Amino acid sequence: METISYKLDVFEGPMDLLLHLISKHRLNIYDIPIVTLVEQYVDYVRRMQDEDMYVASEFLEMAARLVYLKSVSLLPVYAEAEELKKELQGELIEYRDMKLAAEKLSENTEGFGTFIRNPAKIDPDQTYKRLHEPEELLDAYISAAGKNLRHMPPPIEVFKDIVVKKVISVGSRITGIFKKLTRKGQKARLNSLFYDAESRSELVATFLAVLELAKSKKISVTGDGEDTQVELLSEDTSYVSEEWN
Repeated sequence: METISYKLDVFEGPMDLLLHLISKHRLNIYDIPIVTLVEQYVDYVRRMQDEDMYVASEFLEMAARLVYLKSVSLLPVYAEAEELKKELQGELIEYRDMKLAAEKLSENTEGFGTFIRNPAKIDPDQTYKRLHEPEELLDAYISAAGKNLRHMPPPIEVFKDIVVKKVISVGSRITGIFKKLTRKGQKARLNSLFYDAESRSELVATFLAVLELAKSKKISVTGDGEDTQVELLSEDTSYVSEEWN
């Protein structure tokens, strides 16, 4: 004998399904008979699985929640069951009210997406008839020409200050500091290393060179303020790597 198959409705979520079951079986939403509701819900989910329908995890989660609620309601002391039942009841009432409100809003907004206007009148004579003063035409021309000029590349003079500046490498300043300390008998004031700097780039490179030499223990820096002394500890410059040049 062939099994009769019924088409199952599709619901937006477990709350939608619960409201359907409460309405279909005329259950009281303010005093839900949990045992009946659980049986109907689990039976529906099982039928969904038998029909090879996609069962979202939220439906299975609600099934587990209802089964647990049914289990605790069978205990002699079922205070927890009453609390869980009130929580579920509140969620269902809130979902029902929101669904009704959405339906009302949907009815009131019917036709909002349609825009109809009267057909525009087209003048068959397309001759430009407006008269302009000469000053107005001149201003319009200057404005249009100015827009075109704004899209042109900037002149070479703009990059002159950037391109012509000499870039000083830290490696060259390390070599320079070695030579200066060698000429001054292995010692010199820290300030004297910056006297011949000709640009901000050279000042920064000199400062980084002093830090690198001190870190590599090629020089020692002692003292404070203007009396800070720099002493050469090693004249080996072979360690200066390509990254400083």
